[in-house]
Amino acid sequence: MGVETKGTMMSELDYTKAQLAFFYIIILLSLDVLNPVKIFLQVFPAVAPWHVASLAMVCLVYTFVVNLRALLYFAAKVFFHSILSIFFNDVQVIGRQNIPKYGPVIFTSNHANQFMDGLMIMCTCERNISYLVADKSWYRPIIGHLAWAMGAVPVKRAQDSASSGSGSVSIDMKEIANVSAITEIKVSGRGTKFTSEIKVGDKIRFPDTAEGIKVASIHDDETLSLKVEGGVLDIIYSKPFPDYITFDILPRIDQKDVYQNVLEKLSSGGTIGIFPEGGSHDRTDLLPLKVGVALIAYSALEKDCINVPIVPVGLNYFRAHRFRGKATVEFGSPTYIDPSTLSDYQRGGAEKRRVCNELLGRIEDSMRSVIVSVPDYETMQIIHAARRLYRQEAATETAEQRQDMGRRFAEGYKRLLLQVKGDPPEEWLSLQRRVLAYQRELNELGIKDYQVFGLDHEEVEIGSETQGNSKGETVLHRMNVLGHIIHLIFIIVLAALPAVLLNLPVGLASRIYSNRRRKIALAASKVKVKGYDVMLSERVLCCIVLVPTLWFMYGLVLMPFLDGPSLAVCFTCFPLFSYWSIMATESGMVDINDLRPYVFRLIPSTRKRLTALPATRNALRNDLRAMIRRIGPSLGEIYFGKELNWQKITTETKQLSSSANLEAMSAKKDA
Repeated sequence: MGVETKGTMMSELDYTKAQLAFFYIIILLSLDVLNPVKIFLQVFPAVAPWHVASLAMVCLVYTFVVNLRALLYFAAKVFFHSILSIFFNDVQVIGRQNIPKYGPVIFTSNHANQFMDGLMIMCTCERNISYLVADKSWYRPIIGHLAWAMGAVPVKRAQDSASSGSGSVSIDMKEIANVSAITEIKVSGRGTKFTSEIKVGDKIRFPDTAEGIKVASIHDDETLSLKVEGGVLDIIYSKPFPDYITFDILPRIDQKDVYQNVLEKLSSGGTIGIFPEGGSHDRTDLLPLKVGVALIAYSALEKDCINVPIVPVGLNYFRAHRFRGKATVEFGSPTYIDPSTLSDYQRGGAEKRRVCNELLGRIEDSMRSVIVSVPDYETMQIIHAARRLYRQEAATETAEQRQDMGRRFAEGYKRLLLQVKGDPPEEWLSLQRRVLAYQRELNELGIKDYQVFGLDHEEVEIGSETQGNSKGETVLHRMNVLGHIIHLIFIIVLAALPAVLLNLPVGLASRIYSNRRRKIALAASKVKVKGYDVMLSERVLCCIVLVPTLWFMYGLVLMPFLDGPSLAVCFTCFPLFSYWSIMATESGMVDINDLRPYVFRLIPSTRKRLTALPATRNALRNDLRAMIRRIGPSLGEIYFGKELNWQKITTETKQLSSSANLEAMSAKKDA
């Protein structure tokens, strides 16, 4: 696994010290003349060996109990490192220098892969992190125990206690349009029971909406008022009012005890991990952030005079829900509270909400600066395909360069859409359609973009001159194909038995189980698109249970045929063979992917499609580069800059988007 190891488990100096101590102990145990315990027993013959052993055992138990939480965290970290090395092919880390080495820290991250997100940050960060974990996850078997070992803090969430409200509701849009500055919005109900089902401070949530809107006052069973805060009007304008629609009720949750535990940890120099979106999802952009992280930061400044650095963490997955995917973890520059705003926070009311929302906006901008966020999945496909087409041929990208280029395309795409007011020219739309068609063709043929580059150099018949290749080049090419085939057969022979006996049963069972859990999570969620964010986490949980169970069953089967030592050797070999077969199978899959174009060239229909791909790619690449050269200068530093301040750029993009939305809302009101 491509994880940067320095600083993840222990510092380089600590690792060297541990090595020296280990070899020093080996020397002492090997030579009686240097063994301090035996020398002591010879000098004091009245002391029996068991006296020394008993004292050492008492000290060992005491040390273990006193440092239990730290030892459990370290053990959990070692265990999860092994999990990541199995389930991920590659994990790259960017920006570890942005993590403060000492003192309290709040880590804020996007939440794209359920329980795996916390493990990913935990295993790539040198600081010990205590995460805020949803109360319902805290009480789940295995998850709850692992969360306790990691020092997590359980949190009750309003969405976990959501209930459907009786009847339906409507809002008079004309009444909103006629008021320039409104603080409350009147809601009319039909068949509702506001006085018995809702309390002031609760929230109501409309269909297909992640955020709830706070109830300011309740007048009667069919009339209440909602408080107008940031983003509320956007939610309301997105609904088909004045039609009546259903709604959910989110009860107000008192988090006083949670905040107290968090503040105690921060005041003692600890670190806290928070997913401000409130829950995992598989969308391509951030959900609206919850205000809790801002309240925690201001409370720490108010009560303990600590301006806690808030470090954004970007989790960027490639094939997040699949086995042996890839991930990039990026730590961004910390965000701090402006101390001059503390007095506004202490006044409470509107001033407190204003400064908290301002801080929340800055946190959101910092989080966007470490991810590649786009409006939808189709746009994400376009961005990734365009990035691959635009880069230099055969160029090797680092994780940092890949992230930088992806963000340039994503932010540039958003800026261009704002420039044309959401109505791009036909030339742009035509190029988008061609890029998507090219990506669909690759998907249907089952090949990758990097494989297209070599298709125009392949020959079927030795001596063919259609591409200008020499006979020697063609022979070498065929020898390379033969090498792939021989390597694939060798891998299949070696990996078949352990893969079938140790991995296949668990893999099939975990796939069925994770897909079932995905459907359950999707049905219960208002924000998930396909529920892919839960699949890998559920697969890992299933494997944690099934793998040792399968080994135990094999042990029972082998028990009548093997003695104790032989059985112990088998149990020792099970994990080694299982891991080796995973690596071997992955190597075989690489060979299969490399051979797929050659196999398809034997089929007349797919051969024509493969032959046409290089020309299609070259034309797309040239047209894309020409368009970028033409419109790129209008993007300013996104196009010309070498080292960009992404937090500043994402803030500017959000401001431009907000201005465009206000203009659109004004036009809608006028209409």
